[in-house]
Amino acid sequence: MNEANNLINLEGIYKSFHKNNVLKGVSLKLAQHEVISIIGGNGAGKSTLMKILTGVYRPDSGKMEICGERIDNYNPAIAHEKGIYLVPQEPLLFPNMTVEQNITFGFKKSKYEIRKETKKLYAALGWGIDLTRIASSLTIAEQQQLEIIKGLLRNAKVLILDEPTSALTFSETRSLFEVIRKLKDSAVGIFYITHRLDEVFEISTHAVILRDGKVTLKGNIKDFTKDMLIDGLLPVGNKSTSRTAFEKKYTGHLDRPPVLTVQNISGDGFKNISFEVYQGEVVGLAGLVGAGRTEIAEAIYGITKCQKGKILLGEKDITQLGINETVANGLSYIPEDRFLHGIFPISSVRNNMTAQVIRSKGVFINHKYEKEVTDKYIDRLRIKMADHHQEIKSLSGGNQQKAVISRILSTNPHLIIMDEPTRGIDAAARSDIYSIIHNLKEAGFSILLISSDLEEIERISDRIYGIYRGTCNAYLGFEEINAANVMKVAFGTYEGSDSDADI
Repeated sequence: MNEANNLINLEGIYKSFHKNNVLKGVSLKLAQHEVISIIGGNGAGKSTLMKILTGVYRPDSGKMEICGERIDNYNPAIAHEKGIYLVPQEPLLFPNMTVEQNITFGFKKSKYEIRKETKKLYAALGWGIDLTRIASSLTIAEQQQLEIIKGLLRNAKVLILDEPTSALTFSETRSLFEVIRKLKDSAVGIFYITHRLDEVFEISTHAVILRDGKVTLKGNIKDFTKDMLIDGLLPVGNKSTSRTAFEKKYTGHLDRPPVLTVQNISGDGFKNISFEVYQGEVVGLAGLVGAGRTEIAEAIYGITKCQKGKILLGEKDITQLGINETVANGLSYIPEDRFLHGIFPISSVRNNMTAQVIRSKGVFINHKYEKEVTDKYIDRLRIKMADHHQEIKSLSGGNQQKAVISRILSTNPHLIIMDEPTRGIDAAARSDIYSIIHNLKEAGFSILLISSDLEEIERISDRIYGIYRGTCNAYLGFEEINAANVMKVAFGTYEGSDSDADI
């Protein structure tokens, strides 16, 4: 790297939130004419690092230089002044304002000057857009174009693109890549955050792997293969180890009719999805955030509707049923956002745990039955609380999640969909949740597990279907499940068993 062309120099960057160490000594450089792809699983520290670069967060320690200048008291205004601009995954526009109003917001230049520069940039990049259009009418691709224009109008020297192709069509992606090449040729440096390894090799000059807050691999893209990048994402000493899930042989009853049959369903964010779940097994849907897993779960549960295909719970067709009907037929769902969709925050633990099975006589609630159910699951799941009437929001995240699971179990479901069941809980509570899942499986319950924690989904799944960019791209049988294969499935590079294989 030519030091004279150096735009960003980070050395030994550390950042913690409370006791959670997110960045652990990250060092990174970006020069003019470079496109550095930053790759990492969910929770690797990518977003935190980019927020430090844009001044949203301050590092706890470490050195930051921009264009050779040491920066200490850093904030978003200084970041813009220095030419650092982030194009977020979901563009942040004022939907009821015009394109021109969104562009000119915050500028001190005259509207005439900005309009002239904007038209010049659009022409240079080969784009065309009516500046009088309302922002809410723009496609995702057009919104991203607008965000890039806003950055270039601020003389961006460093452009950060966060998952820019996640919602783009093939032709829109091709157009974006042409723009990236033009920007690179004009001496702009680009950080390109992505989960798509094909894109890394097509558009990058360099690659950086972030894992658990550390840079585990970096260098010229010409020096890497896809397998080498996957290895950099894996924990040390866990490249292709065999199953660790409770060291127990798979006990799913594949000789019996399936509890859940999903036949070629398509909907918003997914297409042509097929799989089965049998009694007494945990089936994992492996993939990264945005792959379409939650959308599939919500369609199965009845929150959204399928555009085509069929969903059978046992022999019952539940494809077009609503939530109340799916629950009545034995399907339960633990949502990803526990606080927003899983609990009634200001209500008591008892009310939360019995909300779906409450029995009443006339206008009176059966408090005796409420107490019996609550006592049963407090003991069974070892829920820690002061008393039944404690507000659930005052419990720890792990105990809140146990209360949600209790409410689900009280309905005696045939199948439980668990979406990110250990999100936001500590290590001890996580271990408890794993034990609960294991015990449920042993008791004959069927579980469809969604998790962005690839180590977690490897550990507790009996079979795994890979979800990548809204499609089912791979299948792992029990003996095929290991860290390397799960990582490849999530990043869309697995070349083993086909998801349509007979199982």
